[in-house]
Amino acid sequence: MVVHPSGIRRQRKLMAVGSMRKWLRQLLFAGLVLAFVVVVDRARLLKPRGHECCLAAMMAGMSLMSYWPLAGLQVRTPRLELRMPDLEDLGALASLAAEGVHDPAVQPFTVAWTDAEPDERAQRVLRWHWRCWADWQVDAWTLNLVVLRDGEMVGTQSIGAKDFAVCSEVNTGSWLGRTHHGQGIGTEMRAAVLELAFSRLGAGSAVSGAFEDNLGSHGVSRKLGYEHDGLEVHAVRGKPAVIRRLRLTRARWEAHRSVPVEVTGLDKCLPLFGVRAES
Repeated sequence: MVVHPSGIRRQRKLMAVGSMRKWLRQLLFAGLVLAFVVVVDRARLLKPRGHECCLAAMMAGMSLMSYWPLAGLQVRTPRLELRMPDLEDLGALASLAAEGVHDPAVQPFTVAWTDAEPDERAQRVLRWHWRCWADWQVDAWTLNLVVLRDGEMVGTQSIGAKDFAVCSEVNTGSWLGRTHHGQGIGTEMRAAVLELAFSRLGAGSAVSGAFEDNLGSHGVSRKLGYEHDGLEVHAVRGKPAVIRRLRLTRARWEAHRSVPVEVTGLDKCLPLFGVRAES
């Protein structure tokens, strides 16, 4: 079949317009979220200089909350608080990354974002969080929560999914500041998002994975009931490295469920996860 050149030009033009519209939507969404965190930060810093100033900040924050209710989502365990970060939280998390996440002699991540100078590591953390905010879709989302212990930033825990409304499966990932390893925090914060996934979002399974030499991550998964789910080979620093995939079913989650978890601020967020709110 021969396609007329004018048809090709028209098709290319339509594709370019579609790409531009997607980019503009992402830019607008990122701007909206950043505007929200700026408002929240300013409201925190406001001193009593009159009811008008405080009222204006509160009204602006309430208006933006109606578009981004994830900002009010919190997950708590006996020792930890997990929440959507504001700008102050992101700054603290970036500083934590700059201080170090793991032994430099190893690379536990498939994307080697920690193989960088401290300032670049910190900036990569910021860019990742902002990218996930901008790219959020009901059928493809990543929720990155900061993790605090007694008010101190200790790390971040993520939970994500593709086509969650159809597949009912989530994936998780996390990292802790190096000084916070070996204290049971990794187990507790993953248990927190598993409670969110299974109990509140209605997930049927959760998947994870770690390189064979990442004994800490495998220990967390073992405590929470994950089972072996196959192998993958990845290139890490120019050499092959094997990842052990892991899967947690609802039945095994219930059997190994031991950490008390409280979730607040979720109801208005459910449509963003592709979950229908109960009537």
